[in-house]
Amino acid sequence: MSRVVVVGSSVGGVRTALSLRASGFDGDVVLVGEEAVLPYDKPPLSKGVLSGNSPAARMSLLTEEDAREAGIELVLGKCAVHLDVPGREVALAGGDRLSFDDVVVATGARARPSPWGQPEGVHVLRSLADAAGLRADLLRGGHVVIVGGGFIGAEVASTAHALGLPVTVVDPQEIPLSRVLNPEVGRLFTGLYEQKGISTRFGVSVEGIDGSRGALRIRLSDGTDLDAAIVVVGIGAIPNDGWLASSGLRVEDGLVCDEFSRAVGAPRVHAVGDVARWFHPVQRTYIRAEHWTNAVKQAGCVAHNIIHSDQLRAYSPLEYVWSDQFDWKIQIAGRTGGALEHCVVDGPEPDRSFAVLYGDAEGRLCGVVVVNWARALVECRRTLSGDSASVAAMRERVASLVNKPSSQRQPT
Repeated sequence: MSRVVVVGSSVGGVRTALSLRASGFDGDVVLVGEEAVLPYDKPPLSKGVLSGNSPAARMSLLTEEDAREAGIELVLGKCAVHLDVPGREVALAGGDRLSFDDVVVATGARARPSPWGQPEGVHVLRSLADAAGLRADLLRGGHVVIVGGGFIGAEVASTAHALGLPVTVVDPQEIPLSRVLNPEVGRLFTGLYEQKGISTRFGVSVEGIDGSRGALRIRLSDGTDLDAAIVVVGIGAIPNDGWLASSGLRVEDGLVCDEFSRAVGAPRVHAVGDVARWFHPVQRTYIRAEHWTNAVKQAGCVAHNIIHSDQLRAYSPLEYVWSDQFDWKIQIAGRTGGALEHCVVDGPEPDRSFAVLYGDAEGRLCGVVVVNWARALVECRRTLSGDSASVAAMRERVASLVNKPSSQRQPT
């Protein structure tokens, strides 16, 4: 009987295991997780878990009963330390070895550690344990300094603000989210911080952090200091690919895969989620995407390719990511930012809802950023997933959703 070992118990690994069963795979499925707790969803960590509004039960990805009913063997609290490709075995810490016919690498990513040390009161956020420790400190109160103005930093800032704490966000970029969006659009989000009363220090970097919980001092590149009770470092993530170093596989900021999400040179080794760097058949380059939706879609594709190795499907997703910040729901689909041409269309509430449409070199819609406007997102994703349309045509179509003449404003 065929055996699939899935290494990694976050959303990519769990969805792969479940997709195998849903697609009719009748062999053995083993799901390995480094954490001893049952699989849980991670997007709520920076929001509902920190605020106390999301009980653990609502974060569950797979219960013991679910696993039994699906015929999935759980091996939790075990860290994979080596992948023996020729011998088809996964070696675990402690000496256990799991044989496989196919193996799925779904070990995700970890928070990039603080380069300034991590004394008490300095946090990163990637796991349930991280969230529990940070929440305990937030409940003690005090000024919160967040290093990093990306999605995680902004979501933690939103939650801390909702708990009534003073917050300062520090980022070396002059404009928040400019790594994802072009600067003109990023400025729209700067106004959100100002509107909510969040202090910002954009365009300066952190040179050091001294002290400990309740009495931390952050030294900045402009010669000034910030005092804080709590510091949250949100400066990106690193793929958990170190355990593959001895495998002989190509590992370059993730496990390098072909367009079918199979490791290059090893067709029985597959990868999903944050740890996978696969060849995108449309963009014609290698992509690594740290998005929940990507992990879910890639899991389904990999499950199909394991079962139907004679009918392989290339993995060519439409990029999609979302973020909840204060009372803004930000959703991004397709390619955005960079030098792409763009326009902004006002939504039904112009002060808090809008869509930014991005066009490629031929003027066709290639991406969208939508804030608090579900109908615009649906319309744009439908177009991005199907027939192409010009940005000009989409501007008219999206504007018509609010029953008013087409309106376009440029970012300020």
